[in-house]
Amino acid sequence: MPWQEVSVMEQRREFVRLAEQEGVNRRELCRRFGISAQTGYKWLARAKAGDTSLGDRSRRPKHSPCRSAAELEASVLAVRDAHPAWGARKIAHRLLRQGADPPAASTVHAILRRHGRITELGGSPSADRRFEMNAPNLLWQMDFKGWVTLADGMRCHSLTILDDHSRYLVCLKACADEQSLTVRGHLEVTFRRYGLPEAIFVDNGSPWGDASGQRWTRLGVWLLKLGVRVLHSRPYHPQSRGKNERLHRTLNAEVFELCRLRDLTAAQRAFNQWREIYNHDRPHEALGQDVPASRYRPSARSMPDTLATPDYQRGEIVRKVGSTRAYISFMGRQWPVGQAFFGERLAIRPRGQDGHYGVFFGAHQIAAIDLTQAAPVNHLSEQVSTMSQD
Repeated sequence: MPWQEVSVMEQRREFVRLAEQEGVNRRELCRRFGISAQTGYKWLARAKAGDTSLGDRSRRPKHSPCRSAAELEASVLAVRDAHPAWGARKIAHRLLRQGADPPAASTVHAILRRHGRITELGGSPSADRRFEMNAPNLLWQMDFKGWVTLADGMRCHSLTILDDHSRYLVCLKACADEQSLTVRGHLEVTFRRYGLPEAIFVDNGSPWGDASGQRWTRLGVWLLKLGVRVLHSRPYHPQSRGKNERLHRTLNAEVFELCRLRDLTAAQRAFNQWREIYNHDRPHEALGQDVPASRYRPSARSMPDTLATPDYQRGEIVRKVGSTRAYISFMGRQWPVGQAFFGERLAIRPRGQDGHYGVFFGAHQIAAIDLTQAAPVNHLSEQVSTMSQD
């Protein structure tokens, strides 16, 4: 299944929306989208002039002083019918961005209830604490939504990558599996489009970890070579995955529950349409009913053409991991480092106490050596200690 399945029109719309953000390097963005600067500025000029070929922008006037109550109700119902999972607040803010003078959210709710568009359900209290990075691309959250069986009998594994600060969905792919090669392929496309984040937050399952409980994988090592840290959530603390869980519930409610998707191609087509709505049209409560695109900027760190290799200082103790056994030799003993580091060069550095050493891949400690213990100490990995629910 090809990794790029976004239509030309969708790419143009996304380019324009990203390029219009303050502080964006437009020439670099043109390079990432594979277009010339002349073409990019042409699209921006057309969009500024109201060229409808770049998107489905509303043509209704910003002010309609003679609009009747019936027309306003029709507008409310039209938004609801287009987005059946949206509530009153989202609909009110969508109408406001379209240039209308919407009623209060309570009035929108009453209109929906009066016309049979809403069912009253008991709500649960919202989280009183939220974790959020203070700028885009400091942290992306990556996960697979639980698989769904499609009409053709195939399983759809939904790969989601969300910017923590803006909630911008940088990647949404319908995958046939959850293998590392599949994830890496989609990450390469995403990195070339949006640049590199500082870190990626994942859970402890495959393909971020392996069946033996080791967190370092070949995928994680590849990310380290790109200068992207891998952060793992604490085991048995699902609250730290709150943004992903909320995103997956929304994806389920607004895509999977509304229609039975035929196959992976149909699923990706639906994902492309919904991702554009999610990023650019759907008001987000955690953002004060703003849209994720209003807070997102592409990363200034571009995807390199070649991977970097760790550069160790002269005089450091350096060992190379073999290709068949994931061990290094030190002080006459063998120490495990994990199969993810087959063929890699690692540095051994003292860690303060006598007999204690760290095993480093570049600047990242990936294992520990304790000469005072009879048995080697197993691998280490970076871990997020506390993150509150979205």
